[in-house]
Amino acid sequence: MKVAVVIPSYKVKKHILDVITNIGSRVEKIYVVDDYCPDLSGKFVERNCKDPRVIVLYNKENLGVGGAVMHGYSRALIDGMDIVVKIDGDGQMDPSLIPNFIAPIIAGEADYTKGNRFFNLEKITTMPKIRLFGNAILSFMTKISSGYWNLFDPTNGYTAIHCDVVAHLPLKKISNRYFFESDILFRLNTLKAVVVDIPMNAKYEDEESNLKISKIIGDFLFKHTRNFFKRIFYNYYLRDMSLASLELPIGLSFFIFGVVTGVITWVHTMDSGIPATSGTVMLSGLPIILGLQLILAFIGHDVDNVPKRPFHNRYK
Repeated sequence: MKVAVVIPSYKVKKHILDVITNIGSRVEKIYVVDDYCPDLSGKFVERNCKDPRVIVLYNKENLGVGGAVMHGYSRALIDGMDIVVKIDGDGQMDPSLIPNFIAPIIAGEADYTKGNRFFNLEKITTMPKIRLFGNAILSFMTKISSGYWNLFDPTNGYTAIHCDVVAHLPLKKISNRYFFESDILFRLNTLKAVVVDIPMNAKYEDEESNLKISKIIGDFLFKHTRNFFKRIFYNYYLRDMSLASLELPIGLSFFIFGVVTGVITWVHTMDSGIPATSGTVMLSGLPIILGLQLILAFIGHDVDNVPKRPFHNRYK
């Protein structure tokens, strides 16, 4: 299989040449995507890198990491590549791990692989505490919105993807900026693509991250909520229906009815000073219990529904 690497290039002049140098011979093409970089990193690579595999691409405006990656994906499709690996140009991703990322795809076990810095518990201590906390929150949100309950570390940008899958992704609809990694997981789930986590160690140097959790958490929450409802509609009502399709709305209806009834009863009791009867309490409590059971049953079904058969060899 022909393997290409995409490197989004934005303010990474300090490290990008070392990153390119350390990419092994298994890779046939290296796409450096200058995302309208103020440091002219694309021109810098053209002047100083003699690797014949390197092709510098330019965005006419700053599109963000997602826009740069999708530019590289599109070029890889044109060039007939089979697998595209995405690594950053800041030196925080070890190019020697590329064989680990492409191996499950070559073996027909995965369509998309991504890094996970949480496998080695001893190495997690090197991760800044704010990043650790932020990743835990974002990971849980991504599990719910994407349906990949088996994954963690969703903002990890070290990835590899089969080009047959890329060809079926709506690249123009995928978020361009920091939500890119989470949004592409949602899109992969709509294809029932298999995604596998690859263990890797966290590596932090003197580069300042452009990702500020406090600034993006609200935007991420909105987009995760949107993707969750889209995924549920696509998978459980539009393309298929099962018992889970009934469990969720019935469970939510029971739960909401029980909570509303309970609140009304509690307010009435506080105003009148007359304790609620056991029957009134059960009228609230029983729907809550039944609703929770149905919701938990739906979640169990959703967890079990994680894609298991790779998309790229499904019809071969």
